Amino acid sequence: MRSTTEPTVSVVIPAFNAAWCIRRAVDSVLAQDFTDFELIVVDDGSTDDTAEVLRGYGDVLRLVSQPNGGMSRARNAGIRLARGRYIAFLDADDRWLPAKLGRQVALLDQRPELAFCAATASLEDPDGKPVGIWACQGDGTASVAEVFAAHALIAGGASSVLARREPVQALGGFDEALFGAEDTDLWIRLAACGGFACIPEALVVVLKRPGSVSRNRARMRAGALAMTRKNRHLLPADKQGAYWRALYAGTLCDYAKWACREGDRGAALADLARAFACAPIGRGRLIASIALAVLAGGRL
Repeated sequence: MRSTTEPTVSVVIPAFNAAWCIRRAVDSVLAQDFTDFELIVVDDGSTDDTAEVLRGYGDVLRLVSQPNGGMSRARNAGIRLARGRYIAFLDADDRWLPAKLGRQVALLDQRPELAFCAATASLEDPDGKPVGIWACQGDGTASVAEVFAAHALIAGGASSVLARREPVQALGGFDEALFGAEDTDLWIRLAACGGFACIPEALVVVLKRPGSVSRNRARMRAGALAMTRKNRHLLPADKQGAYWRALYAGTLCDYAKWACREGDRGAALADLARAFACAPIGRGRLIASIALAVLAGGRL
């Protein structure tokens, strides 16, 4: 918990109008088998009882209050205050299982070449019903190119990640200009400066609920495309050409399908045209199949 000496881990929880769930998240941190951590909770301009709930914990956590600025700005406020050798992130509506920190700290201690790690996550709906598993992929490791190509490769997302503090702070934390793509953006940048590994054990519980920020298609699209462009230079030189163009075109195809599902055929066809111009060979067949479905009014 809090002490005058530097802790091994700094835990950062961003919270906005999270009075309904924040106790569960905080209690899951306090219940960790590994106890050499500091807990920083950033109240991001909540208008409910979030701050009052958090003040009830007293000195076991550090409460930071700021005007509402979004998830990335709240996380970055915690990152700037972090004193631990490692930083762990936890979203206010998710929770950890008791072995989470201990297993991950042991992994990073044993493997200094790793910049960050994650773990398999269990997925639950708002009623606490299991709805799936977000598992490690492949052999549980990933290069920067692989993280670039598979945005869901970091199992469990931010609530699953434990990273070395120095590279996170040196990289400036989360890019606050990237709506919806800021997590992947940081994972790519971390993977470019060190290795990644995933523990194939369910150590995190992630809540899946409707109405999240990820449903804003226009802003998500802008963030995803900007993230893909800004990090192109981090790929190996032989993957900055056709490989990157295929990835960029694939992202456009994803948003074309989303636009079609929302009934916006014009936007879907426009993104498909952009994708074809970018990667006519690498993604031509995929683009054609989606375009036929859009024109036929099919479901994607």
